[in-house]
Amino acid sequence: MDISVYRPGELSAADRAAWTALQSKAPPDGSPELANPFLSPEFTLAVGRCRRGVRIAVAREDGEPAAFFPFQRTATGVGRAVGLGVSDCQGLVHRPGFTWDAHELLQACGLALWEFDHLVAGQAPFAAGAVGTFPSPVMDVDQGYEVYLRGLRARSPKFTRTTLAKERKLGRDAGGVRYVHDERDPAALRTLMAWKSAQYRRTGRSDRFAHAWITHLAQQLFHSRSEPFAGILSVLYADDRPVAAHFGLRSERVLACWFPAYDPAYAKYSPGLILHLRMAEAAAADGIAYLDLGRGQKDYKDSLKTREIAVSEGWVTRRHPIAFGHRAHRAPVRALRNAVLSRPELFEPADRILKRMGKIRSSR
Repeated sequence: MDISVYRPGELSAADRAAWTALQSKAPPDGSPELANPFLSPEFTLAVGRCRRGVRIAVAREDGEPAAFFPFQRTATGVGRAVGLGVSDCQGLVHRPGFTWDAHELLQACGLALWEFDHLVAGQAPFAAGAVGTFPSPVMDVDQGYEVYLRGLRARSPKFTRTTLAKERKLGRDAGGVRYVHDERDPAALRTLMAWKSAQYRRTGRSDRFAHAWITHLAQQLFHSRSEPFAGILSVLYADDRPVAAHFGLRSERVLACWFPAYDPAYAKYSPGLILHLRMAEAAAADGIAYLDLGRGQKDYKDSLKTREIAVSEGWVTRRHPIAFGHRAHRAPVRALRNAVLSRPELFEPADRILKRMGKIRSSR
């Protein structure tokens, strides 16, 4: 196995095409998790235009690309998944049957360690370093929207009935409801980001869009159009006024849900739930197999999901002082956060405190 490491701008068109082809073939070859758009070359290249240290390792067998490993690297050799903190799917994209040694790969990349928090299943050489595995809910629509909706009615009859009734009421009260699956107006994206920033502040969370690179990344991906990758902005309008929106990424078979938000003035209609049902309907018609709702426990995800896939977090490390020091610094923080998130008796009071702080911050 020959491993070469490239800067984003050095990756050839042929290698990009080979990377996309591996993703396209992954579902029929038994690795559907590799078809996620966060593992697409377009996402890595977009992050590379916003952040330093992005690299792509290409493993070749008999002169042909067999695997692609995107990562970010610091000057000291600390490696992280590309876009760590905003990427909902991470790993090595490879051909069927490809095997690799994690330590050999890290050495070739000049890394003391590689940190991940959304490692996909089927990555045994990396999974050995996982310290936790978490569910990521999905909405399967590969059999069509009507099949999905029948299943939703069977699983959650009250939820389905209430959500559809609220959509009808919104239409009556607002003079009509309109859905645009792939909105191309940049003003709608700015509206969504403003809603999301306000939501982060209101709930006491860190505002991701306060970071210029994340805003720049979302704007770049909004304008990304290649086959089959695209940034998709979906908007629900009431009387031609946006009331809910979502920006995510799509590949050939997966729509990755990323940034959903709604206008709080319409909260009683549950516009976010209505939006997700409309997204599922449009995605099914567009040939999408499933919507990945992303890691994290939320009531709306539990209501909408058909099943869960697993993602892991952790580190792959070499015997190196930088690796020991970085892990010693990061491990306690991750352990505390996951303990709080996994235990209602800890999470609920912490969440209440964050929301109270958010109200104070929003009122200033």
